[in-house]
Amino acid sequence: MRVISGSARGCKLHPVPGMTTRPTTDRVKESVFNIIQTHIRDARVLDLFAGTGQLGIETLSRGAALCDFVDQDRKALGVIRKNIELARVGDRARVHAGTAAAFVSRCPKAAYDLILLDPPYGGKILNDTLFALNQFDILSPSGIILCESAIEDEICAPFARGREYRYGAIKITVLHREDSTPEEERESL
Repeated sequence: MRVISGSARGCKLHPVPGMTTRPTTDRVKESVFNIIQTHIRDARVLDLFAGTGQLGIETLSRGAALCDFVDQDRKALGVIRKNIELARVGDRARVHAGTAAAFVSRCPKAAYDLILLDPPYGGKILNDTLFALNQFDILSPSGIILCESAIEDEICAPFARGREYRYGAIKITVLHREDSTPEEERESL
């Protein structure tokens, strides 16, 4: 069995069988956690389009209070559950089947401090999800959204932009509520 390297607590996480899920590369994942390290401790995390669950599991291994994992692919959901068990973070993890939009529409206001958003590249799903996040107001006042997308994917979001990081054909964009994050902290994102 192939495993995903460089994962939480030194354990090797399982991949989703087939070609429908694209795991975040180790290089990008390491950079992501360098960017958000000060936002993880005791955070309420939402991992949308969770795939293998590796990003959400990593936040739990670094001290997040809880993480909700959302994916609509049945194979991915099974892998997420296995990986949560493997990483021994099940007491702070919840797995949800369904679309990101449906899940977001049921969330309480300001429910999450960190939202990890890694939808399929291309198309309008990224922006549709960002508008749903704004519409249902689930980001906490000082929360951030971390988007992974293709370089050519245009982000037209109703959130303020932090920094954008580029890694080959991938970009990571940090978003937050307008005027919600102190300026000195925003500059580091």
